[in-house]
Amino acid sequence: MAKAIKILLVEDDVNLADNIVGFLQDFADVKTVTDGLDGEFEAQEVPYDLIISDLMLPGESGLELIKNIRENHIETPVLILTAKTSLDDKIEGFNVGADDYLTKPFHREELLVRVKALLRRSGVYSEDNTITIGDVLINLENRGVQVHGQPVKLVGKEFDILTYLGQNKNIIVTRDQIFDRVWGIDSDTTINVVNIYLNNLRRKLEAVGQNDLIKTLRNIGFILEVPDAKDSESKSAD
Repeated sequence: MAKAIKILLVEDDVNLADNIVGFLQDFADVKTVTDGLDGEFEAQEVPYDLIISDLMLPGESGLELIKNIRENHIETPVLILTAKTSLDDKIEGFNVGADDYLTKPFHREELLVRVKALLRRSGVYSEDNTITIGDVLINLENRGVQVHGQPVKLVGKEFDILTYLGQNKNIIVTRDQIFDRVWGIDSDTTINVVNIYLNNLRRKLEAVGQNDLIKTLRNIGFILEVPDAKDSESKSAD
């Protein structure tokens, strides 16, 4: 089963990085870089679900990395992992846009708990390994999709696109972002393949009554728009 969650680890201690990858690899795909500048490039070029970054890095510091990606409107959750323990360091990390802060040495169980908490907060992860989008249920474990309990047969990339859109529901994603996430930036396939698979995915969803689940914003991108449950309840009351 292909892993749906993608994590960027920016850590120049190779042994520590290998250990982190070792206990996260059954949970997510983890990409490791050892330089702050490389980390910033990766964060801006590839759609990750979470970034774990040290503060003291060659190239540029973790604080600079976070500050720069936030200025470029990249909202990927960031967990700082560092030996710096002072309150001032923590405050500075949060001020530039970090979402959590864990000091070294740490128990790997605590790191996993914090990683899962950040991913749950952003809607990427759930304990039962499913994503619910209105009437659509995506099972990441068996790569199955159901609408009102009725199975919808999706081929590999169709499932991957729906999952990515579902993990970013109510957020505009570009065709380039879909291509980079599903096919990878090193793929030899042309970007037009995104339109082909999206059209096939739409047809299969429309066949089970999900006509407007995926919306196209001309010259901008796509959005899987799902009303907030509270909004739906208030409209029903009205």
